[in-house]
Amino acid sequence: MNEQARRPPGKSYRRPKKDPVRILAFEALRAVDERAAYANLVLPPLLKKAREAGDFDTRDAALATELVYGTLRRQGTYDAIISACIDRPLRQVDPPVLDVLALGAHQLLGTRIPTHAAVSASVELARVVLGDGRAKFVNAVLRKISRDDLDTWVERVAPPYDEDAEDHLAVVHSHPRWVVSALWDALGGGRGGIEDLLEADNERPEVTLVARPGRISADDLLDTLGEESGLPGRWSPYAVRLTEGGEPGAIDAVREGRAGVQDEGSQLVALALANAPLDGTDERWLDGCAGPGGKAALLAALAAERGAHLLAAEKQPHRARLVERALAGNPGPYQVITADGTRPPWRPGVFDRVLVDVPCTGLGALRRRPEARWRRRPEDLEGFAPLQRSLLREALKAVRVGGVVGYATCSPHLAETRTVVDDVLKGRGGPAAEAEWVDARPLMPGVSALGDGPDVQLWPHVHGTDAMYLALLRRTA
Repeated sequence: MNEQARRPPGKSYRRPKKDPVRILAFEALRAVDERAAYANLVLPPLLKKAREAGDFDTRDAALATELVYGTLRRQGTYDAIISACIDRPLRQVDPPVLDVLALGAHQLLGTRIPTHAAVSASVELARVVLGDGRAKFVNAVLRKISRDDLDTWVERVAPPYDEDAEDHLAVVHSHPRWVVSALWDALGGGRGGIEDLLEADNERPEVTLVARPGRISADDLLDTLGEESGLPGRWSPYAVRLTEGGEPGAIDAVREGRAGVQDEGSQLVALALANAPLDGTDERWLDGCAGPGGKAALLAALAAERGAHLLAAEKQPHRARLVERALAGNPGPYQVITADGTRPPWRPGVFDRVLVDVPCTGLGALRRRPEARWRRRPEDLEGFAPLQRSLLREALKAVRVGGVVGYATCSPHLAETRTVVDDVLKGRGGPAAEAEWVDARPLMPGVSALGDGPDVQLWPHVHGTDAMYLALLRRTA
């Protein structure tokens, strides 16, 4: 029986209005939830398809992007508010309904969309994707939410800071409690530092380009972009920041591989390893965890300037293909192979410089992958720990005596950073590595607030980068 037939006599049926922007945002959120996809991988093809169909202009794409990322970033806060407006546990609400409610909550509390428009557009979306019955539920909940602003709601649903500081920060800043605790431990500071970090995680990050040495300079890249579209990087001599609204895929230098999209923290890690002092040869470099290829491309370009050879190894074949694509056109000698860094095919002691940017929880890139905060669990650390230690041990075997290894993670969690390095150096869980610390701080000239060393932890709220960690170790025997 169709909708019209179910309606009482005299009640005309109005078809719901299809809003392409909000339907696309809903589809992206469902992909993130159902397929464990990442928004930064799901959203671009959806936007491209919408543009090609003539459904979207630039403003539509910007709104869809804001709805998806804003909803994911503030999901924890919105869940707490939605929970206060319904009479059942949140887990009993169907996930698609929650996605529509969260999209509506973000429009009401996190954007400048007028209240009436936010509610009516969300209810129309619910009619299209959920049906009239559940649309009534969405309407009732959003009307409750619309009665107060975000600050008022947060004050109501978050526990007082003095009673439970971590839970308060988790609700206010939309992070799982265990992530708040881990980041606070890594910072080692007071309330101000952790709040600044959590706020930075919820900000939209700049798009940063890297001008690949030998192919284009940062100045030339800036000239091609113009003053209105590009700014110099803060720290890296190869970095260029796109102004708001810049589209990297439309830049010739990016399409041609002369430049790439790369966070400035990742650039600093590669540069520090490349500039670490060596005695003796400097001819063979290894990137032992090269996918998807950003650091490998920069290292290959730097190696080529010195006549050195880069071997880029990646365990996953599809990621190895991404590395090949990133390195295509590099002027110097390089090789990309599919190989497991814990069971390496290369002989020990043959490299002068080795980088292992190990798999990790990714808690340092929550600005770019906001859904990761909800997907990760504390027990994930136990799964990564043996791999991280094994990769570092094998990297130290791969480098020659006097050579340097860079251990990097895109996570500030102490269990993935200093603890891993200490365990390997002191022989916890295996033989002690014969290596010594190299102070990484002088190898990031001009970068402020690098701590006590010898390792370096970058921070979004301090450096404007992802929370990259770097430890440099020199093999001694």
